Amino acid sequence: MKIGILGGGQLGRMLLQASANYVMETHVLENDEHCPAAHLCHHFTKGDITDFDTVYQFGKGLDAITIEIESVNVEALEKLEAEGVKIYPRPSAIRIIKNKITQKEFYASKQIPSPAFVVTQNREDLKKHKEFLPAVHKIGQGGYDGKGVLLLNRAADMDSAFDAPAVLEKKVAIDKEISIIVAVSNSGETVLFPPVEMIVDPVLNLLDHQLSPALLPEKTFWKIEAIAVQLVKALQSPGLFAVEMFIDKSEEVWVNETAPRVHNSGHHTIEANYCSQFDMLWRIMLNYPLGNTDPILPSAIVNLVGAEGHTGPAVYQGLEDVLKMDNVFVHLYGKATTKPGRKMGHVTIMHKDYSDLTYKAHRIKSMLKVITGSL
Repeated sequence: MKIGILGGGQLGRMLLQASANYVMETHVLENDEHCPAAHLCHHFTKGDITDFDTVYQFGKGLDAITIEIESVNVEALEKLEAEGVKIYPRPSAIRIIKNKITQKEFYASKQIPSPAFVVTQNREDLKKHKEFLPAVHKIGQGGYDGKGVLLLNRAADMDSAFDAPAVLEKKVAIDKEISIIVAVSNSGETVLFPPVEMIVDPVLNLLDHQLSPALLPEKTFWKIEAIAVQLVKALQSPGLFAVEMFIDKSEEVWVNETAPRVHNSGHHTIEANYCSQFDMLWRIMLNYPLGNTDPILPSAIVNLVGAEGHTGPAVYQGLEDVLKMDNVFVHLYGKATTKPGRKMGHVTIMHKDYSDLTYKAHRIKSMLKVITGSL
């Protein structure tokens, strides 16, 4: 089979690393010929994944296509699907999810529990909804990795809100943030990876570290699984889906958002689960049996992001010390240039003791820094 990936970042890189276990021809479309995935595919095409003609020409000779980011040209994928190319997930699912407005409206139409919201067209329109505060303002299209999300606690905060179509979502009293990854085969069979607890950096608004499997009451665990399956089945598409949720102080579960692809919250599965999220997506696309999602050991992930005040050639300070640690696995994404907050890699930790996982996660955060200059 000839399988293409739209996007060549770290997700494409790890997806291609898993592809080596199978027989196929891999193609990547990405604007940057030095991207993390470029040297790992059989065929690299430099081009814009948001351009209709570029995506269509890239895809028309392939058997299947998947994505590593939602901001792709859906119209081209729809045409390719109509001509027989398999798209994972289907363009109809990407179209719903890629815009926060249509995503929230989809949840409401399918009775998926998600925080109350209103749609705002611009900043002036937003100011008509002061009674909705405190709330979270999410730009409709283009937000990614914590960008495009603003917390609005009082009316004065509205002056710096998005002057574009967006969702104003009622703020939830969050107790825990959870992600659960659901795999759907071509025949509609589903398997779930154990839910993980995500600890989010309050400044950068992206994943800082996480614990897996999440420690949850059984009732909450079953509620999370039921909601995730309900949501993914409603999308009517094979593929891999990461459903991010909030558990509030009253133990109610709310869907935050969904990613129609491999996801940061599933990186631990490379070492810590019998089947990784990346291997699972290949199984789906190659029409093989779905893999075993059970954990081998509890695990944690620490994201490596560019340090504040450092922009330029990346240097990994403390790397050798971390590599000396037991049951610790370092993944560097191959990005030559660092900048503050940029995802540069991750570290997976495995241990049966959750307190040891948390201790090592914090220790690694203090030891391993992505800076510029020389060591």
